[in-house]
Amino acid sequence: MTAGATPTFTAQRRERILELLRVNRAMALRDIARQVRASEATVRRDVRALESDGLLDRRRGGAVLPGLLDHDPPADGAGEAPVAGERALAYAAARLVGDNDTIALGPGRKTEALAHEIAHRNGLTVVTTSLPVAEALSASPGVEVVVSGGTLHGPLRSLVGSAAEQTLRGLRVRRSFLSGDGVTADRGLSTSVTATGSTERALVSCAEEAIVLADHTAVGTDTMVSTAPPEHIAHLVTDNHADPEVLLTLEETGTVVHVAVLESDRGE
Repeated sequence: MTAGATPTFTAQRRERILELLRVNRAMALRDIARQVRASEATVRRDVRALESDGLLDRRRGGAVLPGLLDHDPPADGAGEAPVAGERALAYAAARLVGDNDTIALGPGRKTEALAHEIAHRNGLTVVTTSLPVAEALSASPGVEVVVSGGTLHGPLRSLVGSAAEQTLRGLRVRRSFLSGDGVTADRGLSTSVTATGSTERALVSCAEEAIVLADHTAVGTDTMVSTAPPEHIAHLVTDNHADPEVLLTLEETGTVVHVAVLESDRGE
């Protein structure tokens, strides 16, 4: 190998990392390392360099494309077809929804994917603050959709503020399904989007129990605004790349953990 080849290989590897993130939106460092056939230490350096160039955002143990945190997608991202990881979590979470059920769905790509998964159900009532969720269910004859009032948070296309919270205080559902940017045993579910925090806490309060959809990049991560304390999280739906030690600490708080196997790992 010549001395001049190393920068070329580094550039190719970093471009491959960005390609993986464009497909998966978020990935753990260990998964990136496996895909690019490099050590985690090397990938960590690559991620830092790419972050300094503004090409991605780092999260604890992983990376996402800029602006593609689950709770803050670009305005034109809502309504897109769910990616594989979101479909896997949505499929697992749908098993916690029955016909003739009354549930609430918060904002985010994962809950939007869940809306698509349950669109064929009968006798279902869905309360939501998310316009993409409402749109996903709008053509479902067996689903009644209740949309809160409120102020539109543009990037997330979610209704927030006192009007939304007042609507939710007057309702009672069996389960609320929420996603976020982090979930830990110490603080529960959290989000980096301050505008939605209070409304999402109202979504938790209007339900008999809360169910969190969080991929492996969010498990063990703690972000700015707490939305569901750990004692209120009855179920966590995550994927098979989540840190098992963190999942164990969550189970010790009383949370039931459901692990969905990602499509890329099936048949291995």
